[in-house]
Amino acid sequence: MDALLIALADPARWRLVGLLAERPRSVGVLAHLAGARQPQTTKHLQTLERAGVVASERTGQRRVYALRPAPLRDLAAELVRLADFTDQAGGLPVTYDRHRENVTGERLAADAAGWADGRAFRFVRSTRADPELVWRHLHEPALLSEWWTPDDLRVSELVFEARPGGRIVQEYRDAEDVDGSDPVVGRAEGVVDDVRPGERLAYRLSPLLPDGGIAFTAHVDLDLRPLGAGTGTELDVHYRITDSTVDSADFVAGVEIGFGQSLDKLTALLGTHPHEAVAVAVPGDTATTDNSNNHSHSHDSGRGPDRTNTGSAGDDARSTK
Repeated sequence: MDALLIALADPARWRLVGLLAERPRSVGVLAHLAGARQPQTTKHLQTLERAGVVASERTGQRRVYALRPAPLRDLAAELVRLADFTDQAGGLPVTYDRHRENVTGERLAADAAGWADGRAFRFVRSTRADPELVWRHLHEPALLSEWWTPDDLRVSELVFEARPGGRIVQEYRDAEDVDGSDPVVGRAEGVVDDVRPGERLAYRLSPLLPDGGIAFTAHVDLDLRPLGAGTGTELDVHYRITDSTVDSADFVAGVEIGFGQSLDKLTALLGTHPHEAVAVAVPGDTATTDNSNNHSHSHDSGRGPDRTNTGSAGDDARSTK
């Protein structure tokens, strides 16, 4: 396949393939039709023959080349397979495109400091795990690092002091950057506001801009409610933005997609519960997401794009928790 791609990548050889698709032709005729010299045409045809896409036969004083369609069909099938894989619902390339659309809208909306203040999101997730186990996954660094980024990122540094006034540091890299050779994707710092073991956790977390400044501040409240008869836990998350800067548009664009996917990773780790949580919108510029149908109900004041919680996009904007 590599040899075929290399052979077809040259425009002159691609022109010869088109001519041979019409009918077999001799070197001299092909050179004339392609507007090229015969020695050059011969070299191109030899490359195509080594790649298996043409075959030649000497007839009298002429060498005639004919196209072999099978390799082209194999290539076409592989291209279709790659395109279909990319188009799979919820696939990362699809989510990446969705995130890019969000970024475009938010950049247009970010016209002054405070442009996204009051933007709010609600996420509801249910799991089979009991509140104590869910609680541990919300604050113990070893467990928190297993889910606190979207699929295409990984936690590279994490500090979470689960006490009022405790420090939070979250640094993340590309999931495939296992040796740290790629630049850090993003970093966020914050402080814990409220701790009620097994019941509630509240904190503030700010993603940092490349110059070290704060992009915005996220106020995150996580409430745990046991489901009936000890069958699991419902996690209700409220996420609100303040202190937004003009440069925060890329971060804000990925909040719902990225944080929603992180919570999906958490519920996958703990076991998804069949209980269907009801998503209730809260007043204001709010998007509410629910794992029972994985759709978003948006109440947007028109300052950004329609937001849908269907996956993740792979950059710093999607990882502020």
